[in-house]
Amino acid sequence: MSYSAAAALQSAVYARLTGFASLTGVTIVDAVAPGTGTGKFVLLGPETASDQSDKTSGGAEHLFQVSVISDDTGFLSAKVIAGHVSDALVGASLTLTTGWLVDLTFVRAVARRLKEGENRRIDLTFRARVDF
Repeated sequence: MSYSAAAALQSAVYARLTGFASLTGVTIVDAVAPGTGTGKFVLLGPETASDQSDKTSGGAEHLFQVSVISDDTGFLSAKVIAGHVSDALVGASLTLTTGWLVDLTFVRAVARRLKEGENRRIDLTFRARVDF
């Protein structure tokens, strides 16, 4: 098992999301600067990786989170953006600088209110299989 494709996977996901026409105008970040975090944006988040090697090749499964955060009153705009994120990533053929992407699938989504209902957050989890 190797974690060496993690940065390559994040870079490819970022490139895919920032280049996806339905997400034009939506800010995509991997960290929120202190004192910011208003409006609507997509946050690349936590990840876990596990060994998926076999006798023929090395591999890893990456479970990674992409969050949609919105300060709109309801969930609708966050859900629309989350749908576009899912459309951009599910089944995408991403080119990695380390390893190669075998499969990219949607696992789950959790929607919740933040800050006493002032903000909305949808955490989408995806599974990426990378071989080496």
